[in-house]
Amino acid sequence: MNRRYIFIVMTYIAMQLSVFIGMPLFYAIGIKGFNLSPKEAEIQATGYWLVFSFFVGLAIVLFLLWKNEKHNKIERAAPLSFGLSLAWAVAGIFMAFFAQVIAVAIEQVIGVTPGSENTQEILKLIDLFPAIVLISSIIGPILEEIVFRKVIFGTLYNRLPFGMAAVISSVIFAFAHMEPIHLILYTAMGFVFAFLYVQTKRIIVPIIAHVLMNTLVVVAQRFVPEDLEKNIQSFIHSVQWMGGFFL
Repeated sequence: MNRRYIFIVMTYIAMQLSVFIGMPLFYAIGIKGFNLSPKEAEIQATGYWLVFSFFVGLAIVLFLLWKNEKHNKIERAAPLSFGLSLAWAVAGIFMAFFAQVIAVAIEQVIGVTPGSENTQEILKLIDLFPAIVLISSIIGPILEEIVFRKVIFGTLYNRLPFGMAAVISSVIFAFAHMEPIHLILYTAMGFVFAFLYVQTKRIIVPIIAHVLMNTLVVVAQRFVPEDLEKNIQSFIHSVQWMGGFFL
C-alpha cells in the first residue's frame, strides 16, 4: 500500500480511538468551565469531541490526498463524464436500497433481527447534540468512502479481481461499524459503493450516494414535520424495517 494511504488509514483509526482521550478531557472542561450537570457535560463532551475529531480527521486525510498521484488502476482509467457520473450517483441510492432489502431478507432467513443499534444510537445522539448530523450525513460518509473504497478497495483491486477485492474491503467496512450481527448488510452496501467507484472511475460518486443515503435517513426519522409524516409513513416504515442506513 502507498505510504500516504497507510497514513490515511492510521489517521482514520486514530480519529476513531481518540474519543477515549478527548471525550474525558472535554468532559472535565465542561464540568469545571460551564457549570453543567454530569449528564449534560457528558453529552456536550461527546458531541463536541466527535465534531472536532471528525473535522480534524477529514482535514488531515484531504491534506494527504492533495496532489496525490493515482495509485490504483481505477483512477488511472478515463472517468465517465460529469453528467453520467451524477446519474450513477443518484442511481446508486436505489441500488443501495435494493442491496439492503436483499441483505435484510437473507439476515431474516438466518434469524437476525432487523434493526441497527449503531444507527439508533447515532439518531439519539443527534437528538441531544444536533451538530452530530454533520458527521453522520456528510463527514462520516466522505471519510468512509476515501478509506474503505479509494484506499483499501482500490489497493486490493490493483491485484485482485473486482469481486474478491470488493468483498474483502466490504467485510472490513462491515466490521469497522462494530455490528458483526449485520455483517451481510454492511458488506452488501460496501459492495454497491465499490461497484459505483469502478463503474465511474470517480470516488466522488460513491461519496455522493453515501451522503445522500445517510441524509435521507436522518431527515426521514428526525426532521420531517408531523403534518407531512403521515404522507411518507410507509416509506419510513420501510427504512426502519431495513434497519436504517449505516450512518
